[in-house]
Amino acid sequence: MSEVIIIFTTAKSIDEARRIGQVLVEEGLVACCNIIQPIESIFKWQGKLCVEHEVLMLTKTCEDKFNTVEKRIKQLHSYELPEIIAVPITGASKSYLDWVIKETSGK
Repeated sequence: MSEVIIIFTTAKSIDEARRIGQVLVEEGLVACCNIIQPIESIFKWQGKLCVEHEVLMLTKTCEDKFNTVEKRIKQLHSYELPEIIAVPITGASKSYLDWVIKETSGK
């Protein structure tokens, strides 16, 4: 059984996050996309300190889908270098994990 993961991705706007999330769910690449807004991000980009208001996307999928999800996010995203970070889920209800696996299995 594939391990279930959460992928963190920031987006520039709620519209962009919704568009990306909807495509990922419709294509069966992720089971769910939660959108959290607003967040404030502080980072350096090309040597300049940036403080930006962004939107955080939390998507749930199986580990074996990560490379495909990463590629699809890069295709859909407006950022030159989007944040795409996966973390394992170390504890969750079995029924929830089964649902994520079912929704992303393509069956």
